[in-house]
Amino acid sequence: MSDNTALQSTLALIGRLLLAAIFLSSGFEKLADPTGTIGYIAAANLPLPWVGYAIAVVVELGGGILLVLGYQARLAALVLAVFTLASALGFHTNFVDQNQVIHFMKNLAITGGFLQIVAFGAGAFSLDGRAGRA
Repeated sequence: MSDNTALQSTLALIGRLLLAAIFLSSGFEKLADPTGTIGYIAAANLPLPWVGYAIAVVVELGGGILLVLGYQARLAALVLAVFTLASALGFHTNFVDQNQVIHFMKNLAITGGFLQIVAFGAGAFSLDGRAGRA
């Protein structure tokens, strides 16, 4: 492995870990406070708050774990990209509120990071890399 390849693989690992951190944290927070999360979803006037809650927990925790491991990372990143974009559209479209604009743009940036994983894979330091799928 050349120095450049090692650097790229290290940066890919760090990128996956940083992206996963926010979703793992959020997923565990949702597990700790299901009523609050369901209330938040309902307050956004989204349909079936219980279903939305279940989807959010599975996507955030499952996708976060898969990213950390670098297993099926392209698929996990694609699911997380769609979820993150849907979250931006469902929760952060009050563009007269500067805070919501910031959250919307943050979600777009995170979606972009996930699409990079979809396009380029998890890198060599991953289970996908070990299996030749990176």
